[in-house]
Amino acid sequence: MLKKLLTSYLLILLTTVPVPKGAKAVDLLGAGATFPYPLYSKMFYVYWQRTGAKINYQAIGSGGGQRQLVSRTVDFGGSDSFMDNEALAKAPAEIIHVPTCLGAVVITYNLPDNVQLRFTPRLIADIFLGKITKWNDPGILEINPGTELPEADIVVVHRSDGSGTTFVFTEYLSKVSGEWKNRVGIGKAVNWPVGLGSKGNPGVAGLIKYFPGAIGYLELGYALLNNMPAAPVQNKSGKFIKPSPNSTSISARVGLPEDMRISINDTDAPEGYPISSFTWILVFKEQAYKKRTAETARTLSKALWWMTHEGQEYPEPLHYAPLPPEAVEKSEKIIRSMTYHGKPIF
Repeated sequence: MLKKLLTSYLLILLTTVPVPKGAKAVDLLGAGATFPYPLYSKMFYVYWQRTGAKINYQAIGSGGGQRQLVSRTVDFGGSDSFMDNEALAKAPAEIIHVPTCLGAVVITYNLPDNVQLRFTPRLIADIFLGKITKWNDPGILEINPGTELPEADIVVVHRSDGSGTTFVFTEYLSKVSGEWKNRVGIGKAVNWPVGLGSKGNPGVAGLIKYFPGAIGYLELGYALLNNMPAAPVQNKSGKFIKPSPNSTSISARVGLPEDMRISINDTDAPEGYPISSFTWILVFKEQAYKKRTAETARTLSKALWWMTHEGQEYPEPLHYAPLPPEAVEKSEKIIRSMTYHGKPIF
């Protein structure tokens, strides 16, 4: 184990541009999505060790990250949702999206003996719409033949605060259920038809554990770390896919746009987990603004390159999904498009 760890660190050292002797490393400031914060903390610590460049990241939420980037108070913003055309048009200059990893939102529950269940898109939508209210409902039993389920009430648990996890989950439901799309819709915070709300993943997990018969949604890593079930979900190809870093990464093996602004919820990938999403770092394409130095621009572009290449060894151990090769290739083009006074940086 120690030999493997030392080898990994050596590879990072050899593939990262070192700080010239006597030169002062440039510090960077970022803010945004809370979902990738554990990963970013690890990545930025290792990057600082290898280059001397300190990257301070404030986990204030995706919306906050977008707002602070647009107001040019940070070097980069983190977001679990990409900026739409209207938001980009209102920005003071062109903004580009660099994907850093993927994450999964999983269905978890509290039932006796940790019974293993699987779910279809219709079942998930009907449960969270309040149309299916008992665990022994024929619809659930039909998808899980041979499973004994109690005649108990289903207690729906959801987030009460605005979150990227809720955005991903409600976007998925809007794609697979016309009724959900029309009645509830997509958002970081929505008017839930039924259920109990709690703040953050810890709050949701706590309610699910407290109430027998509860069901809710969590980020994959949080469910695994808390020894909670993560149910397989039927994807568009009809396969029941177990959520994992691998199946989440596979969900992005579809036709990816050049700007990488894409929703991979309800993926077309036959082996992909269907409730998945990229998370992005957002930066201005032209870096010569607000008295920024060329060295700051170079430091930012090099850090992004490292995160999407050497840094991809860190997502999976932390229960995130690494970028698939197609996404890495697109990211390279996006990072290379960054300029300083119109000239390529990287």
